[in-house]
Amino acid sequence: MPPEYSEQSRWYAEHIEPLEPQIRHWLKSRYGSQCDVDDVVQEALLKVLKARERAELRSPKAYFFAVARNAAVDSLRKAKVAVTESLVDEEALEIVDDEEAIDEVVARNHELEILTQAIQSLPERCRRVFTLSKVYGMSYDDIARDMGISFNTVSSQIAIGLSKCTAYMRRHGRD
Repeated sequence: MPPEYSEQSRWYAEHIEPLEPQIRHWLKSRYGSQCDVDDVVQEALLKVLKARERAELRSPKAYFFAVARNAAVDSLRKAKVAVTESLVDEEALEIVDDEEAIDEVVARNHELEILTQAIQSLPERCRRVFTLSKVYGMSYDDIARDMGISFNTVSSQIAIGLSKCTAYMRRHGRD
C-alpha cells in the first residue's frame, strides 16, 4: 500500500482496496487451492499500482481483475511446467518386459530421453502449450482459455513445437 495521505494512497483506498475481498473470493471460487491467493493478490496489487504511476487507469476494477487472473494463470502454468521437468518415468525405465529384447527397451528409453530434451529446448510459451496438449491432453480451447491466448496461437505453437522437436530428434539420430 502506498504511503498514507498521498494521491496514490487516496486513489488506492477509493478504487482498489474495496475490491480486494471480491478478488479474493473470485480467485478462490475459480482456482480453489490450486494457487496461492495471497501471492496472486499481492502481485496484482503491485502491477496495478505501477500501471497507475505510468498512466491513468480508466477502469481500475477491470484492470485489477485482469491482472489478478493473469497472475493466477501464470502461477498455475509455472506449477505445471515444474511438474513436467522430465517426461521419462524413472520407474518405468527399470521395468523390462520379458517379451521385449533389452536393446529395444534401451533404445525406446533413449528416445524418450531425447524427446524430453527436445521439449525442454522449446521456447517457454511453446513448451507450455505443447506440454499441456501432448502430455496433459488438454484441448486447444482449454489451453487458449487458461493461457489467455487465441485458439490459432495454440495451434501455431503446437505446429512449431512438433517441427522443432522433430528437427531435434533428427539431429540426435532418431526419426
